[in-house]
Amino acid sequence: MSVVLVVNSGSSSFKYQLLDMATESVLAVGLVERIGEPATATGAGGVATHTVKAAALAPTDGPAPTVTDATVTIEREIPDHTAGFAVMLEAFAAHGPSLEQYAPVAVGHRVVHGGARFFAPTVVTPLVEINIDELSVLAPLHNPANLAGIVAAKKAFPAVPHVAVFDTAFHQSLAPEAYTYAIDRDLAEAHRIRRYGFHGTSHKFVSEAAAAFVGRPLAELKQIVFHLGNGASVTAIEGGRSVDTSMGLTPLEGLVMGTRSGDLDPAVLLQLARRADMSTADLDTLLNKRSGLLGIAGVSDMRDIGQRRDAGDPAARLAFDVYIHRLRAYAGAYLAQLDGVDVISFTAGVGENAAAVRAEAMATLGFAGVEIDAERNAARGRGIRRISSDSSRVEVLVVPTDEELEIARQTLSVA
Repeated sequence: MSVVLVVNSGSSSFKYQLLDMATESVLAVGLVERIGEPATATGAGGVATHTVKAAALAPTDGPAPTVTDATVTIEREIPDHTAGFAVMLEAFAAHGPSLEQYAPVAVGHRVVHGGARFFAPTVVTPLVEINIDELSVLAPLHNPANLAGIVAAKKAFPAVPHVAVFDTAFHQSLAPEAYTYAIDRDLAEAHRIRRYGFHGTSHKFVSEAAAAFVGRPLAELKQIVFHLGNGASVTAIEGGRSVDTSMGLTPLEGLVMGTRSGDLDPAVLLQLARRADMSTADLDTLLNKRSGLLGIAGVSDMRDIGQRRDAGDPAARLAFDVYIHRLRAYAGAYLAQLDGVDVISFTAGVGENAAAVRAEAMATLGFAGVEIDAERNAARGRGIRRISSDSSRVEVLVVPTDEELEIARQTLSVA
């Protein structure tokens, strides 16, 4: 059995999945959060949830497992990631599956920023850890947390390889004209200023799943993938390779997001610094946490935007229209970059669930052969599904992403 543990670490939390890669099924999932928070009056600090997927544990012969799908919650003070992994191991021991029976052969880690150094899944060595740490200057909110998870996981699982899978790696195929910013070249090189792109594991997984669904070789397809969640990006993919993507040096560039501005005239920042006396910290908070849908409408969730828009709220209507305007702008740009498109896919929370967003984003692409079937688009489903009409020259799909599975696949490829 090829079992892989996938870890996605944040600064005060980490998510994990245990997967049986022989069947690509999930054995257990968990979340450890509030790491480092002081204990409350009741004595609790951190919270860990652990879900046993008993159906995935069912043997091919013999009696079914006695455990049914169930979620357990553990509350206690969790001072750091090492303590968090101890709680995770405790949950496996107490509630299953047994890590003796389902022993991981490797641990895969999501790492947000690999800079220009990492373009493939990489076995973690002390030198790799140093590089991840050095790249924290490009992702100060993510890489330190990713590294903390790696260090803690290596203590918990010292005998197996640990593999870093980088969000930026899929976009290392970008050509210089796609990743170069038009600023002083020496300054850009000295400070590693260029476009890197993000959500790479999702864009890779979705583009490959879409190719399999339409029954055509990945190498023959021109695709556009919209990853629309609270963070959002779009990528132009030709022959399975990223040729352009909306996020840049950081995950701030590009589409309108839940709380992030996306594309912005840089002079806006200069104006706010001069006239509103805003510091770099103030501007960072503004663009990352007080902008996007939240900045325009006061709410960041597309479901709330939709409800308020339907009720006649002008701010919500404007936020929705700005969001769609940006999606259409990128769709048109990537149609030009690819010289046409064969498949367009929507994924992540908004992309998979907001029918109105999909319909409006595609409404002006009839000239390119895109035709949405309203009934298919409105129907809800759990797997990959087609929302374009039978007469559409372009396949338009909803493709649920599975970044953990993609990380596990890449982990096994090098472990």
